[in-house]
Amino acid sequence: MTDIDQYLISEEPFYQEQGEEVVLYEAAYAERLPVMLKGPTGCGKSRFVEHMAWKLKRPLITVACNEDMTASDLVGRYLLDANGTRWMDGPLTTAARIGAICYLDEIVEARQDTTVVIHPLTDHRRQLPLDKKGEVVNAHPDFQLVISYNPGYQSLMKDLKQSTKQRFSAMHFDYAPADVEVGIIVKETGIDAEAAGRLVQVGETARNLKGHGLDEGISTRLLVYAARLINRGITARSACRMALVDPITDDMDIRSTLHHAIDAVFA
Repeated sequence: MTDIDQYLISEEPFYQEQGEEVVLYEAAYAERLPVMLKGPTGCGKSRFVEHMAWKLKRPLITVACNEDMTASDLVGRYLLDANGTRWMDGPLTTAARIGAICYLDEIVEARQDTTVVIHPLTDHRRQLPLDKKGEVVNAHPDFQLVISYNPGYQSLMKDLKQSTKQRFSAMHFDYAPADVEVGIIVKETGIDAEAAGRLVQVGETARNLKGHGLDEGISTRLLVYAARLINRGITARSACRMALVDPITDDMDIRSTLHHAIDAVFA
């Protein structure tokens, strides 16, 4: 038997509600609807799922999807040991058995032939066929499937099929308004509100460059990183360059623009 306690979140993950997302998710969970979270990198999608799992007192199993992930990585496989072979459930199967929330993060990074295995869990069947084992797992009544992806990285090669999208309810996430984002940074790091406000100004400058040299803006996550470096005694300019500029671009013109913005904000 799987120890459910290892998947429970004991302490409340901080999440700043911005709209109806909490009540919407609670309603979706009450109906056991599969949920799709869409939004830019680092805007709080994963933290939201963690917060809701804690709030609902449900175990959470998170899978970071990648292009090398196979269906067996999700559902399970036979392993060799001293006594021969034994079956080991994958994270999706474990979640279905114990009634956990299974969160597939950045689902579009997985191969499309892999994501097809989730289909029977997202309709009236709520089943997971284990073809290699010859078993059909009927999902626990408390099981829920949640996926996330960043629409900004969509392409013909990296997008969800309509046959997958239309199996989910969906919620759109974005970066928080400036005043809310300042509060998040203060809460997460303990930095003073004035410094947090200046970091948010830099973040907004970069987000305005999205589509004009940047594929993606500076995330709230990176703003938190910069604040933590500042709390360690690193100068604001150096912290911003390390946490906000260098991770997102190698283009010298964009880097120069962002460096000028940092210098102006922290003058």
